[in-house]
Amino acid sequence: MSKTSRTQVTVPASAKKNSIIEIRAIVQHDMESGFRYTESGKLIPRDIIRVFTCSYNNVEVFKADFYPGIGANPLIIFTTIATESGTLEFKWLGDDGYTAVNQARITVV
Repeated sequence: MSKTSRTQVTVPASAKKNSIIEIRAIVQHDMESGFRYTESGKLIPRDIIRVFTCSYNNVEVFKADFYPGIGANPLIIFTTIATESGTLEFKWLGDDGYTAVNQARITVV
């Protein structure tokens, strides 16, 4: 697996103050568990994303720990409260130094 991969996030462009917003984040990653073998009998090394975090104006609002049972291209859907305009930062961290980062802006009215 490449050390970088494609990510996509869906965040409302604007929201009313103190309203609940839905956030979707997906990353393109094989999530190889380390339990499978190749046709020649060699063990395929583990290569998974271990942690996903979302920060809203530098305050962590969501965190998920991943384990080998998670499927490829994990999609995460969660909610938070739109308190102020700003930036949401999404980070995926994994085995062998894997890192993927994405950002989205939201305007609170």
